[in-house]
Amino acid sequence: MSDSFSLSALFLSSFLAATLLPGGSEAVLFGVLKLQPGLFWPALGVATLGNTLGGMSSYVLGRCLPEGKPGRGLEWVRRYGVAVLLLSWAPLVGDALCVAAGWLRLNPWSAALAIAVGKFARYWVVAFMAGL
Repeated sequence: MSDSFSLSALFLSSFLAATLLPGGSEAVLFGVLKLQPGLFWPALGVATLGNTLGGMSSYVLGRCLPEGKPGRGLEWVRRYGVAVLLLSWAPLVGDALCVAAGWLRLNPWSAALAIAVGKFARYWVVAFMAGL
């Protein structure tokens, strides 16, 4: 399997896993690193970028929602602001937090940074475990 194919598949998997679609990008990252350990940093960067962009697509979706109640995650985002997006990687609630952040019109640059930091940390743990 070529490096570019592996990284492309990882990007697609990580992007889709961060949207409202189900997915297991951690398993894809783990597999890529087991098969090609030399891709540690590129794979970590690609997975983080794809998952962050996927999270930001949920943020944009939230900005497009009409006035009303967007659902779960709203109170956490109201209470803690952009910092709660460090948990955007969490199953079940992560997507809702990104949508709520968009609906509340939080600063998109701050939101993207918080999302990226949280997702990088999660992927770093997975990548570290793959290297053991």
